[in-house]
Amino acid sequence: QLRMVESGGGLVQAGGSLRLSCEASGRLFRRIFSRYTMAWFRQAPGKEREFVGVISSSGESTYYADSVKGRFTVSRDNAQTTVYLQMNSLKPEDTAVYYCAGTEGIVDVTPPRSTDPGVYDVWGQGTQVTVSS
Repeated sequence: QLRMVESGGGLVQAGGSLRLSCEASGRLFRRIFSRYTMAWFRQAPGKEREFVGVISSSGESTYYADSVKGRFTVSRDNAQTTVYLQMNSLKPEDTAVYYCAGTEGIVDVTPPRSTDPGVYDVWGQGTQVTVSS
């Protein structure tokens, strides 16, 4: 079974920073992690899951939602089978549960497929990020 394990969420004041991590779990997934395009989504209470950012399997290409562009950065370390989300200049509207997700099914990180949660078949358990004003 392919799984991701997330960490790094918490409570932060507006203007602060957090870094989320998402590590591949299991021997099989660690072997093939470098083939996966990885993305971050978030879901606030009462709202639909929202695309945040995506990174190609090699790490050379990224794409971001307009709402986080210039503030958030997605990166990955294939040797450590981990993907990261660095969040700076956080706002109260960034409060949500954040999920990492992966797929072998796309190569191009530009929309529409890369921003569609239905394309991704491996998901983390989610981690809560709360930004206070």
